Amino acid sequence: MGRVLMIPACLWFLDRGTAQDCFWAAVIFTIAALSDALDGWLARRMNVVSVLGKFLDPLADKLIVMASLIWMVPMGRIPAWVVIILLTREISVTGLRSVAASEGVVIAAGSEGKTKTALQMIGIVALLIGFPYHLSYFGVDCGIVDVVSVGRILIYLSLVFSLASAVEYVRLFGMAVEAKEAKRKERDAAREASRT
Repeated sequence: MGRVLMIPACLWFLDRGTAQDCFWAAVIFTIAALSDALDGWLARRMNVVSVLGKFLDPLADKLIVMASLIWMVPMGRIPAWVVIILLTREISVTGLRSVAASEGVVIAAGSEGKTKTALQMIGIVALLIGFPYHLSYFGVDCGIVDVVSVGRILIYLSLVFSLASAVEYVRLFGMAVEAKEAKRKERDAAREASRT
């Protein structure tokens, strides 16, 4: 719920559009992303997984990611077609996983999905910052870095992993459905054999 409540604050700072406000939008988004990781770790470690948590956790992640990306389209920070593809993928995979869960099949996130999420989160933070910055590390002058360009590259990379993970979800779903159907046929055959 905390992450859901952070969305309006993040978008409010982003909408103001100054360099300082965009920085604060990025800070709020980063806190939300880190709290997601901490929340999952604590839930598993303390064994306090709840049905509401299973519903709200992925919903909060998708809402803050999609709200931020959609908000940045008219700002010119990310092309609309990228957001449309990412949004379509998220809705499709969520629907697929819901259907699988209703059939008693759990489809866990694979390595492509986790890589996609990491690239997406870092890319969105860069896009939220949105202004070129002069960087220097350990006395080495790195010059001016266009953070939006870095963010776009990371989002484009996340798009590749996003589509790859969607294909993997469909493949796993197909295998799970086939396995369940095969078990059903075996049970039916065993019942038929016991009747005769």
